[in-house]
Amino acid sequence: MAEGKEITLRYMTPHGKWNIHTMYQDNIHMLTLFRGGPNVWLSIEDAKKLEIKDNDWLELYNRNGVVTARAVVSHRMPEGTMYMYHAQDATVQVPLSNITGNRGGSHNAPTQIHIKPTQMVGGYAQLSYGWNYYGPIGNQRDLYVNVRKLDKVDWSNTEGGDS
Repeated sequence: MAEGKEITLRYMTPHGKWNIHTMYQDNIHMLTLFRGGPNVWLSIEDAKKLEIKDNDWLELYNRNGVVTARAVVSHRMPEGTMYMYHAQDATVQVPLSNITGNRGGSHNAPTQIHIKPTQMVGGYAQLSYGWNYYGPIGNQRDLYVNVRKLDKVDWSNTEGGDS
């Protein structure tokens, strides 16, 4: 499946600092902080291994799904880890994945759900439905992905997309 160099990193999706839960709408504040397309942060050391520079397009994948996002290379990230703030748009300014041929997914694409068994005791409605989220804990937001530079940046579903 993979072509070229790639590494495996610990992938985390912390809560986005620009999310306002009480507003289920776009407003000027949200539009200025939220838009701009997805990005993932990784360490300088990991970026050197794959010859990644700031703003390069990356493809992250595991058996659960695929994400395409721009790289933010930072000394703040420890080697072996990367994170993607959640609640990024999956269809705004996102190229196609080389693996799937579809838009590059959201922060949740590579995650999986783990239900905490003790939360199922008692029947007090601790577990309730949420789109792509089931359970009261966030341990599904800490797993591993393979990372590589996107070898062809394709914006369309037709041959000859922009590179």
